[in-house]
Amino acid sequence: MTTNVLVPLSDSVSSRAVVDYLVNLPFCPEDWNVVLMHLFRKPSASEELMGKKFTEEMSARYQDVLEKAQDRLIEAGFTPDHITIKMISEPYPTISDGIIDQFRKDKYDMVVIGRKRMTKAEEFVMGDVSVKLLRALEGAAILVVKSK
Repeated sequence: MTTNVLVPLSDSVSSRAVVDYLVNLPFCPEDWNVVLMHLFRKPSASEELMGKKFTEEMSARYQDVLEKAQDRLIEAGFTPDHITIKMISEPYPTISDGIIDQFRKDKYDMVVIGRKRMTKAEEFVMGDVSVKLLRALEGAAILVVKSK
């Protein structure tokens, strides 16, 4: 039985921890269809001021992050045909909104996300993507990898 896994990534310590975790899991990676995805949230006013060139550079940077993660998984034994890279350029209001929407569109079995350590104040102000996913995706498996 094949498991469809959504792995949202960014250029962060917690995203690298997710890839490290997947590489070291003791299971049969050939049974997984993995979608490595990056999505954008709506830009803040300061990001909008940086312009189109900045946005294009960010897309290229994240494409590189996804390709490196793909290479790492293939080196660890994942089947190349079972790994897909997905760049979502249409911005979502929040990252969690984007993950939830993509999860529901393509019918995944699991989401594997990274989580950085946050203070209670940061969590209160910014929210916690993992908690939002747990609440919104009932019946789905959510694997949260905490970075050091």
